[in-house]
Amino acid sequence: MKYLIIILSTILVNNVIFSQFLGICPFLGTSKKTSTALGMGAAVIFVLTLSTLVTWLVNQYILLPLGLEFLQTIAFILIIAALVQMVEIILKKISPSLYTALGVFLPLITTNCAVLGVSLTVVTKEFNYGGVAHMLSLGESVVYAAGIACGFALALIIFAGVREHIELMEVPEGMKGTPIALITAGILALAFMGFTGIV
Repeated sequence: MKYLIIILSTILVNNVIFSQFLGICPFLGTSKKTSTALGMGAAVIFVLTLSTLVTWLVNQYILLPLGLEFLQTIAFILIIAALVQMVEIILKKISPSLYTALGVFLPLITTNCAVLGVSLTVVTKEFNYGGVAHMLSLGESVVYAAGIACGFALALIIFAGVREHIELMEVPEGMKGTPIALITAGILALAFMGFTGIV
């Protein structure tokens, strides 16, 4: 039940884009086509989940015992950068078309504040479950990260679908491009606020 609550709250209630405003750069940049959004969403799910797993272990078994908590940000950035490089190499070999479609946005996962933000959140923030505040265990951290990543992918895919539909509509000249995209993102954020109170 605890894991279900974590998943529902991270995907719908506390969506990383619409309620925490993390990862806006790739959200706006890779959401012009649904196919690119699907690829970026899958890459973020993989990188975010794996980086949270690795950073939690590094923090718990290296940084904390040695009293080096102040190095968390630097260590986490290095780990995330290495994982993104690995994803880039794998995508280049397995799916060159997706690699080309993602273009510059794949390396941008390295600087995606959602990835670093989640990694730092799971090791520093106390979470309240059943009226008791506690730090997340390894399993809870991975489920939390996977939920956040799925929420990111869901928001990205929905937004890409809406933007593809907007391309077929007549939009006033002054609203074309980024202005209508930002207004649409705001409306989607309001729609996601409707999930508040579910968990």
